[in-house]
Amino acid sequence: MKRFFDFSISLLALLVLSVPMVMIALVVKLTSQGPVLYWSDRVGRDNHLFKMPKFRTMRIATPAVATHLLSDPARFLTPVGKFLRKSSFDEFPQFFSILKGDMSIVGPRPALFNQDDLIALRTQKGIHLLTPGLTGWAQVNGRDELPIPIKVDYDLYYLERRSFLLDLKIIMKTFLKVMLGDGVRH
Repeated sequence: MKRFFDFSISLLALLVLSVPMVMIALVVKLTSQGPVLYWSDRVGRDNHLFKMPKFRTMRIATPAVATHLLSDPARFLTPVGKFLRKSSFDEFPQFFSILKGDMSIVGPRPALFNQDDLIALRTQKGIHLLTPGLTGWAQVNGRDELPIPIKVDYDLYYLERRSFLLDLKIIMKTFLKVMLGDGVRH
């Protein structure tokens, strides 16, 4: 049921977002050097690595670390990077990862390949058994502002209580958070 829901919603989203995605791709290409998409190495279900696409918001020489680990993240942003991140438009290409089955609509956000502390805590608590999501319980309860142990606690809450109704609640809360630009770090 969840896979059918993910596939159907992603296909619909890609159809609806196709024109905006082409426009975003053009703006990214025209405002900065480098490819339109950034392919991030992420940790998926059972700790298997996969390539997750995002519209590129950072300059091509940016180190491959979590944004909060950069000394001055704003200096690495492309001219449209801040807007794409705040609006979450940079996330649109992840619907392709959902179609492929690497991601789900709802689940813990996929860790970067080098976030060893997050990966270890999730593995210890069994969260690594879940398919990572475009959004999740941690995202609607703090998003980028959460320390890793708290984020993992929210992921565990989701693991223990996951249901279609909880997924719908998370999707609705995500929509509100994105509309308000709440909890996004540059």
